[in-house]
Parts: sequence; C-alpha cells; structure tokens
Amino acid sequence: MSRPQPLHRDAFEHFEPVQTRWMDNDIYGHVNNVVYYAYFDSCVNRFLIEQGVLDFTNGTTVGLVVNSSCSYFQPLAFPQTASAGLRVLHLGTSSVKYELAIFRQGDQVACAQGTFTHVYVDRQTRRPVPVPANMRAVLAPLRVREAVP
Repeated sequence: MSRPQPLHRDAFEHFEPVQTRWMDNDIYGHVNNVVYYAYFDSCVNRFLIEQGVLDFTNGTTVGLVVNSSCSYFQPLAFPQTASAGLRVLHLGTSSVKYELAIFRQGDQVACAQGTFTHVYVDRQTRRPVPVPANMRAVLAPLRVREAVP
C-alpha cells in the first residue's frame, strides 16, 4: 500500500480555525497524534453547529464516529495556529465520510490529514436513520466531485 500524499489547501472549500494548546504538545515537543482526532471532531461538529443542522443536546439524531484515520507529514506544535480543511468524501443514506487536513498557518500543504466517518442514529434507539435533509443540504456542496476523463 502506498503512503498517502499531503493534500493542498485548494482541495478544500471550507476551513475552521485550529488553535494549538500547551497541553497538546507531547514529550517530543510536537502535537501528540491523538490530538489530531480531537481537531477533526471539533472541526466537523463546529461546522454542523454553525450551519444550524446539529443540536447535540436536544436533537433526535446523533452522529456516532465509527471510523477515523490520520496520516502525519510535518509536525505541528504549540503555540502555532492552524486551520482544518473539511470536505465530504461520501454522503450515504445514514453515514457521512469526511476528509480533513490540518494546515499550519501560511502553509499550502497539509501537515496531517485523515478521515472521520459518522453514522447517524436515532438518539433513543441508537438504530441508523437517514442523514437529515437539512444536514444533507449543507454537506452536499462540500462533496468531492469525481474527475471526468
């Protein structure tokens, strides 16, 4: 299997700010690998909340993370600022696969990137439900389009 190549900033249309914190650094002097997953989670959920399609306290639908991955290319460390690019790789019936990339301030190439998959379920039964129509509408413009040969 070949190693993923870092994506360029222009592959993304939506960005969320990422501010590293003192506690994000590990003993090796860079942001610890697990922190990137928190950046991904915060980016996706902040976007959905700001778009008015996620009510995490009272909504009837909950997005559960069923898969995530991350590849690392360059270190990020406190007190650097960064941004997270967000796009949608797959918008299914009850799931969404997001692709995210972290860009250090001023960089055009990702220092890390990965995927994050939500399956939407009923809050009470925890059974899969269709991605809500209003959420589908705000995610559709972020979908990656296949290149036409």
